[in-house]
Amino acid sequence: MKIVYRAENIIDANLVKAALAEAGIQAFVSGEYLTGAIGQLPAWDLVTVMVADADVERAAPVAEAVDAALREHREKDDSRGPAPLTA
Repeated sequence: MKIVYRAENIIDANLVKAALAEAGIQAFVSGEYLTGAIGQLPAWDLVTVMVADADVERAAPVAEAVDAALREHREKDDSRGPAPLTA
């Protein structure tokens, strides 16, 4: 198995996994249960999405497309600034 995506969190990893499933590619999320130990482990590269070696070439563009959409969404949210407080 090869890593095709290194996720910031388990939600992103599962979005990539779902997109891969829609493309007919079986994927596995690795490290999703390690996030509960963040206080004791380095908080990067814990959660990855892996596919069979034979599927890497087909899976990489799918993972990159989902990653690009997630980055675009985050940038859009960051540009709005913090939400105003309501009384």
